[in-house]
Amino acid sequence: MSGESAETGDEEQMPTENILDIQIERGLSELRRPLTGLSLSALSAGLDIGFGPLLMAVVLTSAGVSGTAHLPKEILLGIAYGVGFILVVLGRSELFTEHTTLAVLPVLDNQAGVARLGRLWGTVYVSNVVGAVFFAWFAVVVAPAVGVVEPSTFVELATTYTEQSPAALVGAGIMAGWLMGLLSWLVAAADSTLSRMAVVWLITAAIGFAHLPHCIAGTVEVVAGVVVSPGIGVADYAEFLAFSTVGNIIGGVVFVALLKYGHVVRSGPSHTEVRRE
Repeated sequence: MSGESAETGDEEQMPTENILDIQIERGLSELRRPLTGLSLSALSAGLDIGFGPLLMAVVLTSAGVSGTAHLPKEILLGIAYGVGFILVVLGRSELFTEHTTLAVLPVLDNQAGVARLGRLWGTVYVSNVVGAVFFAWFAVVVAPAVGVVEPSTFVELATTYTEQSPAALVGAGIMAGWLMGLLSWLVAAADSTLSRMAVVWLITAAIGFAHLPHCIAGTVEVVAGVVVSPGIGVADYAEFLAFSTVGNIIGGVVFVALLKYGHVVRSGPSHTEVRRE
């Protein structure tokens, strides 16, 4: 859709080239950030996102083994899952799966190099994982002690992922990364905090409802299971992290960044001219 048709057909909808321009500017800003600030922000994201899985454990504890029908319970789990993402995305912390799309766009646009992309990805990913691992340990210590979570619920959440095959983790991880890339795109198009919150909650609740593996939020779930259960080992977590990460990257880069960028820049000369001004 061209900028002219956007104005005549739907005045309130942001043209796609404007969304791409916002995404590229945001990506460049993140690529240029000092490592210290970047790592602290990413550490904060890894910690904050843990509240989603924690609330899922609370929901499972409240529901009990047979206290709530399957569908309502799954819906509640999806809603709870989205809380951590709202804290991260609206709080402007650095989350790896956002950057699988966001930070790739300036590279595709020849405004940044692959080395800077690798620096950003590596810093954010490691800091996210460290924060998520710490939150998982902290939740296992505190939540059962105050009586809001049964330890067995951490195991239930973890085995959702550890019992999947590598192929299933990659495939489902692609879907999760794909949705997270769309989240980044739609948040850029949203015109208010409430609309951004609705977008974040809708998409991440869908990820939680479908139990699609997100490498950072899933780290909280699986590591908590490792801490609680001798039946879940570090090797199980390593397998989950490796294959879900690969899937998340493919989903964000291929199905969002490459397709959205190609769609905009190949839609006509006006798109390129608008972004180059």
